[in-house]
Amino acid sequence: MSNPTTDISRDWLSSKRTNLLAWWIPNSAILVSLFAPVSLRTAVWVIALGWMGAACIMNARRCNRTHCRYTGPYFIAMIVPVMALGAALVTVGILGWICLGVIILGGAGMIWWATERAWGKFS
Repeated sequence: MSNPTTDISRDWLSSKRTNLLAWWIPNSAILVSLFAPVSLRTAVWVIALGWMGAACIMNARRCNRTHCRYTGPYFIAMIVPVMALGAALVTVGILGWICLGVIILGGAGMIWWATERAWGKFS
């Protein structure tokens, strides 16, 4: 059984600094790099998704944050379609990248909302 007080104090989302470093800077990098060349965009997105995925997985282990158990693997899995677009295995223009960005960031938000609504913030 987890202790909610201990869980909250160990949660990286409760710290502005770690929240900024682990999620907001990579999210911003994804948005800003949307206007970069495809090769740079791919590299930035892969690094940002890997960074956020690792941060979520580590945060889930630290404090049992419910959504982090699901968003971590989700971010890691989203590297695959980014690599497919970056390697031109699937040919899309900027609209395809925008759609993928919406799916990635919107999907993470939906996972966050749904899991914490169903099972609580810490489980």
